[in-house]
Amino acid sequence: MKRALIVIDVQESFRRRANWAEVSDPDVVGKVNQLVDMTRDAGDLVVWVLHSEPGTGGVFDPALGHVRLIDGLKPLDDEPVLTKTAHNAFTTTNLQQTLTMRGVRELLISGIRTEQCCETTTRVGSDLGFDMTFVTDATATMPMEHWRTGKVLGVEEIIERTEYVLAGRFARISDVATLTGS
Repeated sequence: MKRALIVIDVQESFRRRANWAEVSDPDVVGKVNQLVDMTRDAGDLVVWVLHSEPGTGGVFDPALGHVRLIDGLKPLDDEPVLTKTAHNAFTTTNLQQTLTMRGVRELLISGIRTEQCCETTTRVGSDLGFDMTFVTDATATMPMEHWRTGKVLGVEEIIERTEYVLAGRFARISDVATLTGS
């Protein structure tokens, strides 16, 4: 096992937010499942990562019950399910140790918040020496308002900027069809 698929924050918490109606890909679960099937068929590892903000009273507070995978996603018994409290999947979890112990060197990144949790995980993974592939169409995001100017970046612009920043520096950019051969 040299490769792992990291599924980041494809969780009910995001569907409970008001801006979910503006998500770039409401069928991100279908694309993630295609990658999950491909990864499992190859005998590689799938790692599930959930974001949690305990004690906040918001949609990421586990006490409210939304910190769980979106329906249609199901980890196998031997697949790690990690919970993070930082944007990237490495800092507050044992992800690096889990991957290193299994001899994983290549990571495929998918999930929710293309420009935030998925991108930062890709950068940190690259810094740690992993060979990174960012699967753009298996990520999803919502429009973002600039904190100072109020200008809103649309999802296409966010995705384009994320690919621009990652490509050739931190990761290869790919898509589900290329990886699965479909």
